[in-house]
Amino acid sequence: MWTVMYIAPTSAIADKIQDRLAEEGYEVRVKPMIMGKQQQFEISVRETEVHEVQQLLLDILNEQ
Repeated sequence: MWTVMYIAPTSAIADKIQDRLAEEGYEVRVKPMIMGKQQQFEISVRETEVHEVQQLLLDILNEQ
């Protein structure tokens, strides 16, 4: 089962998160979605890895 961890506002941010998590060995799914006129991106990881990915995701987002 997959869990949405973050909604990225741009494809560049979604790509950065996906690349960094993949470097750490996590499988990541990115799904584009339309919110009004703006496209955003769901970042999902396996439910069993949610707790491990949380801190890493925070570290990635704080680098920006």
